[in-house]
Amino acid sequence: MAASEIPEFLLDPEIIFINHGSFGACPRPVFEAYQSWQRKLEHQPVEFLDRQAGALMAEARAALAMYLNCAPEEIVYFPNPTTAINMVARNLALGPGDEILTTDHEYGAMDRTWRYVCKKTGARYVQQSIPLPVSTPGEFVETFWAGVTPRTKVIFLSHITSPTALIFPVEEICRRAREAEAGLLCIVDGAHAPGQISVDLEAIGADFYVGACHKWMMSPKGSAFLYARPEVHSWLDPLVVSWGYDAEDGFGSGNQFIDYHEWQGTRDLAAFLSVPAAIEFMREHKWDAVSDRCHHLARAARREINALTGLPPICPETSSWFKQMFAARLPDVDEKELKKRLYDDYHIEVPLLRWGGDPFIRVSVQGYNTQVDVDAVVDALGELLENPL
Repeated sequence: MAASEIPEFLLDPEIIFINHGSFGACPRPVFEAYQSWQRKLEHQPVEFLDRQAGALMAEARAALAMYLNCAPEEIVYFPNPTTAINMVARNLALGPGDEILTTDHEYGAMDRTWRYVCKKTGARYVQQSIPLPVSTPGEFVETFWAGVTPRTKVIFLSHITSPTALIFPVEEICRRAREAEAGLLCIVDGAHAPGQISVDLEAIGADFYVGACHKWMMSPKGSAFLYARPEVHSWLDPLVVSWGYDAEDGFGSGNQFIDYHEWQGTRDLAAFLSVPAAIEFMREHKWDAVSDRCHHLARAARREINALTGLPPICPETSSWFKQMFAARLPDVDEKELKKRLYDDYHIEVPLLRWGGDPFIRVSVQGYNTQVDVDAVVDALGELLENPL
């Protein structure tokens, strides 16, 4: 059974969609809530944007804050994690020789963002090597922390990495950053985390945490968030200056963090306002149990792919390293051609990429996927690898 035969989702029934990690997929009830908000906007735009939007956005923030265990005034909605991190990165007081410590597993758009910032400021973007396979969270922390120097000012790392799909122990890294002699600023890219694993922002303790709602939380595209510790709110200038800036005329909410970053001129707020519907969808469908089922499917798929290729896994088989998304090594193939053949010949949507010079397949297993989908991927991969591309 193809994933999209499940009526709760809108996916093409002709495609085996095993790539939730790239852009997510929105369930039908959540998408209908999204369209309902859009219709309300068009029904009376002035009433909606001038007189209702502030209270509606506050309700949407409150629902998300409860889900993430933080205060509503500590988060603000952004259209995507990339935009949110750009706002933070461009506000940092960096100078020549200052270092941003990260890993060599980060998302490409973020690598480009930090290189841009470094070009403008003279700072250095230091990518600490985290070799594969990883073994224990403790070993990861020591390997990463070996990159800290007296010039380190910022730590930036993913909660779940994009190319290698690994869960990094960010809570321990944030704890060390707080306790460092100079006090290091800690920024976590959590694009893949909310909805796939439990995210407790109070426990994590990051200065900044950015997450996507449109990925594993299954909200509509264009919904993400930035969490910022209250102590850093005052020095965050907005990317877009609009009516919330210096809002002494009664326009603002009285919270500078919200006012500076929430209102960016006229835009469609429907994706943000639909996040509570996505949270309710997960609650109604007991998504923790769904996620556990997906993890078991992912574990089995990973074992089969590793057996097929004869290549070792990149991490232990435990939910502390991966949950619903995993990456597996492939033999030295033309990954672009292999990806094309999987889609053209087998109707399988799955990303193939290179990391560290080696080809990988990254498989996402979401609630709409079945054993049939997983078997189809393994079988097709086996057939194509038997005949070099």
